[in-house]
Amino acid sequence: MYGGDEVSAIVIDLGSHTCKAGYAGEDAPKAVFPSVVGSVDQMEVDDPGTPDKNSGSGQETKAKEKRKLYVGSQALGYRRDSMEVLPTIKDGVVTDWDMVESIWDHALRDCLLVDPKEHPMLLAEPSFNSQQQREKAAELMFEKYNVPALFLAKNAVLTSFASGRATSLVVDSGGGSTTIAPVHDGYVLQKAVASSPIGGELLTDCLIKSLESKGVNIKPRYAFKRKEIRPGEFQTVDIDFPQTTESYRLYSQRIIASDIKECVCRAPDTPYDETSYSNIPMTPYELPDGQTIEIGADRFKTPDVLFNPSLIQTIPGMESYADIASSARGLPQMVIESINKCDVDIRRELYSSILLSGGTASMQQLKERLEKDLLEESPQAARVKVLASGNATERRFSVWIGGSILASLGSFQQMWFSKTEYEEHGAGYVQRKCP
Repeated sequence: MYGGDEVSAIVIDLGSHTCKAGYAGEDAPKAVFPSVVGSVDQMEVDDPGTPDKNSGSGQETKAKEKRKLYVGSQALGYRRDSMEVLPTIKDGVVTDWDMVESIWDHALRDCLLVDPKEHPMLLAEPSFNSQQQREKAAELMFEKYNVPALFLAKNAVLTSFASGRATSLVVDSGGGSTTIAPVHDGYVLQKAVASSPIGGELLTDCLIKSLESKGVNIKPRYAFKRKEIRPGEFQTVDIDFPQTTESYRLYSQRIIASDIKECVCRAPDTPYDETSYSNIPMTPYELPDGQTIEIGADRFKTPDVLFNPSLIQTIPGMESYADIASSARGLPQMVIESINKCDVDIRRELYSSILLSGGTASMQQLKERLEKDLLEESPQAARVKVLASGNATERRFSVWIGGSILASLGSFQQMWFSKTEYEEHGAGYVQRKCP
């Protein structure tokens, strides 16, 4: 037992779009912030006069220390010259561990204000995480943060716990990708995990390009200021910052576009086609710079990409995603494929408890549409039931909530991978302790 009830564990769910962190036993995470990191290279400070003594790898590490990382909504909201916005996780794989550390630091030290030495950590991980990645995470947690105990839990299992089920099919649609994982008795059935690169960010990009093709240009917040000409009357003045990087401009545009997506988009009841949706009533949306735009068919077309990825090719400016459009499969097909890879005995149970989780899954009408498509395509004997928490917050944070429930259970306390075990057996032991 590690400290019993006095010390609460910390649960961290680092997703491809946002990082969620908080105390086990609570019903929502305390800290939620973007999992991208702003990076400014400070190479210029190098004194050119110094002779290059240690060339090669030494020079690279020197260069690495020279970049300054900015984490959190506030730090990223402030525009800096030549700040690149870099993703920490791409296709479920960590791209840069230094950035992961900066995110954990921000979550633990700046947001939760805790000393990691005093709290066991429960980390959520993708269902298809590789052994190498798991060992690296364990090593960092024990060596750098000196945590007393650690547990790595699969996203899908935690979502299952959050809804109080031991067996379910978890459809987790997040920012970077959509993963479908069957969970049986609290374990992920690895051979049947399916994933597709279509997630919230891709839908946001589709929306930006669709609007651009109709002449609507989303101005990032830093690119204008409002000036009062007469009392109560404002004029928007554009400001030009030539030093802004392309990645920061896109990041700022995506924030606005994803808000548009959350406010007005909804999954269409039937597969999208241009003719039936061409004369649909428009929905107004006011952009931060004061202009009001009208959004019509795009409200339905963008979400339908989840069901029919080939729609990406019909959006001007999305040509670079042609390979995704041709290779990715729609949600219903992926669900059925995943269930068919499972044992015959549990297929009925999986069909009747399909759980939706993730930020993208909280889109309006998504549950109803998925249920309808599955009813048409699944075997007659299957009783299809798609479950989703009525509360959008719970859907977005279901992985974190599952972790919070798990780490606060009394019966879980002997499952922790402790520091002494780590010192005795090394990082590889994580495979045995956290199946």
